[in-house]
Amino acid sequence: MPGRLTAATLAPITAALRQMFGTDDVPGLAPGLLVTDEFGWDPATRLLDGTRLPELLRAASRQWGGSPHACAALAWKSYSYWAALPVVLGWASARRVPLLDPADTLIHFEDHRALPTMGLRPSTTVAVLPADPLALAGLPEVRVVPGEAELLGALRASLLDAHLAPMISAIQAEVRIGTRTLLGSVASGIAHGILRAADGLPGSSVATIDTLLGALDLRDLVDLVPGPSGEPTVQRRTCCLAFTLPQPKTCQGCCVRHT
Repeated sequence: MPGRLTAATLAPITAALRQMFGTDDVPGLAPGLLVTDEFGWDPATRLLDGTRLPELLRAASRQWGGSPHACAALAWKSYSYWAALPVVLGWASARRVPLLDPADTLIHFEDHRALPTMGLRPSTTVAVLPADPLALAGLPEVRVVPGEAELLGALRASLLDAHLAPMISAIQAEVRIGTRTLLGSVASGIAHGILRAADGLPGSSVATIDTLLGALDLRDLVDLVPGPSGEPTVQRRTCCLAFTLPQPKTCQGCCVRHT
């Protein structure tokens, strides 16, 4: 019988999201992360195979009005941030990692606060360590891995290798844009997400970011530098291209204004 992911399984992640945003109504993510009624939703496989990717890129063009490659970069920045956030928060909060198989990741474009909105099917697998209470429950949606290295390997295999890397290839089939530029947004999004959630997470946020980016081979794309009060802030080494928009934007930590 197929597994059925539950709200209780995802509780550490949803608690971290509430700590970050103060609400369960988060732009970019389904409430509670789970989608039980799939009307209006499509699996992310339809982005990876190119079926709905032009729709995403057109929506980005309408929203930002920039060049095709700039709008694609910004659509990717939003997509990769919301895709990675539940995964990295799950690892950081409880070593409980939803595996972001594109077939189990659902998307829609109806909420224009974010492109797109994402959620998880109840069939999504969650990877845990042997000490997690879920490991003893014998649930079919839970994959028990032997140690920290294997958990980070499962995180990388599902988030980057099986999902974001093929998505990058699909975008590059439509628009000319460099892989390093796109991966820079992944690294920046993960770092920003962990820093924003830091008050609700155990351990050092700097060490957490370093471990996650190391597992994904993305350490060289951002630096953590002291902010005005000495707090860590994210300095990008690549640009999301927002400065090229008709109404230019310069993100905090943008590499352009530091050149």
